[in-house]
Amino acid sequence: MSVFRFKAIRAQQAKGHDVFSFAATPEQVLAFSEIERIGRTEDGHLKGFQRHQVASHIKEIRDYLNRDDALLPNAVIVAFIDGVRVKELGGGIVSVEINAKKSKPGFVVDGQQRLTALSGIKKAGFQVFVSALVCKDYNELRQQFVLINNTRPLPKTLIYELLPNVEGLPERFTSRKFSARVVDRLNFQAGSSLYGEIRQHTNPRGVISDTAMQRLVMNSTSDGAIRDFIKEDDFEELSISLIDEFFKAVIDVFGPEWVGMVPRTSRLRHGAGIVAMGFVMELLYATEGARLKNEFIPGLRLLKPFTAWTSGTWELSQNDVRPWNGIQNTPSDIDLLANYLTRTMKRLLRKPRRIA
Repeated sequence: MSVFRFKAIRAQQAKGHDVFSFAATPEQVLAFSEIERIGRTEDGHLKGFQRHQVASHIKEIRDYLNRDDALLPNAVIVAFIDGVRVKELGGGIVSVEINAKKSKPGFVVDGQQRLTALSGIKKAGFQVFVSALVCKDYNELRQQFVLINNTRPLPKTLIYELLPNVEGLPERFTSRKFSARVVDRLNFQAGSSLYGEIRQHTNPRGVISDTAMQRLVMNSTSDGAIRDFIKEDDFEELSISLIDEFFKAVIDVFGPEWVGMVPRTSRLRHGAGIVAMGFVMELLYATEGARLKNEFIPGLRLLKPFTAWTSGTWELSQNDVRPWNGIQNTPSDIDLLANYLTRTMKRLLRKPRRIA
């Protein structure tokens, strides 16, 4: 069967949008809708939006649904762009025709784990509620996915990775969206110093925290180099270039503490180290005009003897001396490390000038 017909209840909500609910079997829902999992095309572009299956969660749902008294009142949310016709029957009742002859026109926005669990069991006549909405385009579909799931415990990495590809979100997403796009490009742009290094939902092998990198970008955007770049037409390219060049210099100067290391073995690759080094980048940009790798290297070489990324101790103050791995990814420790690095850097930059 490739054309499905249902009677549904339509809700009056936003103008120009159809929102309605009906009952269908899991087999029907899976026949007219896709569970489009997030991934990357061969050229690195984002596709899809759903997280990957959680096997333990699916097993729990399936074990419960195998019971004779199992109930599933939670509706599956499906969004359509086309392939659906809605006809008014009166009294809030509509007839819905879904045409899946050429392809599945629906996209599961919420309830993919429940549907997957149901697909593995046989319960004749068992139905689920479907709450459906019709979107004008794929961007609006993704927008609805983010807004519907943002209040639920979806992985933040998935939400943040989707943000650069979604328009029309609330203001609170704006700074995070720009930072997520910059991090996205640094992670998937060939030739980048951070290519494949950042852990994202579509790149679980990365070891650098995406939220730490986004924090570095947001700090610069609010009160740093990127804030200066905003007035330029190519500010995004300038922002990416600055961070890329800085980390090329970091890898050059701190090679043993960077290459092959993970946050557990090097605090330079740790969230605290990444965010704190962002302030070093800002200092060298502001005081030395550094934008290119070779302009960052001299300052980083001065700083290196005073760091303890993989061994030794951090002499953060007279009363605070810690082992190299005593720095934690907390706001207070990040502030302590950032203050120590920038304070030391300022002192080292002043010293050769006095001698000269």
